[in-house]
Amino acid sequence: VQLVESGGGLVQPGGSLRLSCVGSGFALSLYAMRWSRQGPGKERETVATIFSDGRTLIEDSVSGRFDISRDVEENAIYLEMNNLKTEDTAVYYCVRLRGNYWGQGTQVTVSS
Repeated sequence: VQLVESGGGLVQPGGSLRLSCVGSGFALSLYAMRWSRQGPGKERETVATIFSDGRTLIEDSVSGRFDISRDVEENAIYLEMNNLKTEDTAVYYCVRLRGNYWGQGTQVTVSS
């Protein structure tokens, strides 16, 4: 099982980013997958979850700004982030809930 995130970077407040997580060694669509993040000096927190049946759950802190999606052919999940705020600055991780597999993370920095 391997998860590789990409798409992070530096963006100004109000900007957008799209994170990608490509899985290998398993069929990602068969598992519940999650985006989690850890900001500087903060605890890890869940951002968004997509279940094997396609249902999604977006945490209140990012509801209306973030969205999670999945591409079966690409064996990937995505996190679309809009209207980014400075408090969204964090390392974002892709997680397979079953077995608690984590990617290496991708840094998102929101700053003017």
